[in-house]
Amino acid sequence: MMRNRWWLGVVAALTVGGCDAASSGSAGQDVQAYTNFTLIDGTGAPAVENAGMLVEDGRIVRIGPVGELGIPDDVEPTDLAGKYVIPGLMDLHVHLGNVVDLNQDKANYTRESVEKDLRTYASYGVTTVLSMGTDQDLIFDIRNAQREGRPETTRVYTAGQGLVFKGGYGGLAGVNNQVATVEEAIAEVNAQADKGVDIVKFWMDDELGTMPKMPYEMSQAIIDTAHERDLRVAAHIFYLADAKELVEQGVDALAHAVRDRPVDQELVGAMKENDVWQVAETLSREASMFAYGEPAPFLDDPFFRRSVSETALAQLASPERQKSVSGGAHFHDYPQFLETAQANYKRLADGGVSFAFGTDSGPPGRFPGYFAHWELKLMVDAGFTPAEALHAATGRAAEFLQAEDLGTLETSHWADFVVLDADPLADILNSRTINAVYIAGRKVQQ
Repeated sequence: MMRNRWWLGVVAALTVGGCDAASSGSAGQDVQAYTNFTLIDGTGAPAVENAGMLVEDGRIVRIGPVGELGIPDDVEPTDLAGKYVIPGLMDLHVHLGNVVDLNQDKANYTRESVEKDLRTYASYGVTTVLSMGTDQDLIFDIRNAQREGRPETTRVYTAGQGLVFKGGYGGLAGVNNQVATVEEAIAEVNAQADKGVDIVKFWMDDELGTMPKMPYEMSQAIIDTAHERDLRVAAHIFYLADAKELVEQGVDALAHAVRDRPVDQELVGAMKENDVWQVAETLSREASMFAYGEPAPFLDDPFFRRSVSETALAQLASPERQKSVSGGAHFHDYPQFLETAQANYKRLADGGVSFAFGTDSGPPGRFPGYFAHWELKLMVDAGFTPAEALHAATGRAAEFLQAEDLGTLETSHWADFVVLDADPLADILNSRTINAVYIAGRKVQQ
């Protein structure tokens, strides 16, 4: 069903929260109007020129042709002068707060470090993130405070502490409790549910054969227990065989693309039939695994450098570090992993599998905010149109989060949006021409 409600622009008086929008300015509410922009609303609908938007207390109360907006007399509109407006981007695979410069440690995780990351995401137009399994418990206070009011920085959803098999790959030392038995796994899922996680995350990976992998009876117990607690489950995967098994077990989302071999119709059909999401493709993660083996082309890009410390920039530019990266045991395999991930992501999407957008940014070398724009470019390189890439990072991402008032610019939704100087549908690199970012109707400091 078409979600774009242009006809609402002609309604004479729209009541939101008991307040008549046409008179809300005089009633002392926080009201803004924005006019003369091209709207890309996040629903997948075509862009609309000469649009206008009326926002009250952080929510959209009217959106439609600017001539039909009905701006109250006491509200001075902001003329966007032909710029482009998109919903705030939503990154469904990040890790918050644990990295300073290029050093990752649980001791770095403080309220200040988490909020710094959220401000960085906001400055890049990423207005919602799903933090995937390496949070400490203070994340719940931050999240809950946001949801009780009108946030001023990037919104956070969290998987708390994801589940890691004992001795296996995943998580962060000192944060994630490693589980050795089915009973321990069940207890840990219940512990995360009691804390109030938005989703359960676990790792199913042997780090290219170098570490033990979680047995399937444990993943089945995790999935079943989470479902008993009315929680969905996302799995970190690498191998096609694991993806097939977990889809059969009832997992709700794959948190990375399959990277060892091409996906087949069996997986495509099973994911579609069971409504399993490819919730994050993390193409920029794969690209970053080999990008730093030489001077990465974006190291001199002001759009990249503006959020990266001088210490980190110096480390990334170091010939010694580049030599260390390029000398890794699997360095020459990583470009193929990226190509396989891109092809698999496109095949799943073309096959009708539900998909959304995520980067795996946050760990060392995977920079908050910038990686979202790199991810968009890698999606387009994989064969998606700019419109499809943006839809994955807005409306589709909100659908996965079951966030009914986020992800699209529609009446009653939160006014989380990005103003761009150039058309991202003409060139996805124009997603980087950020003029302004708004969260709940408030302008983010750049």
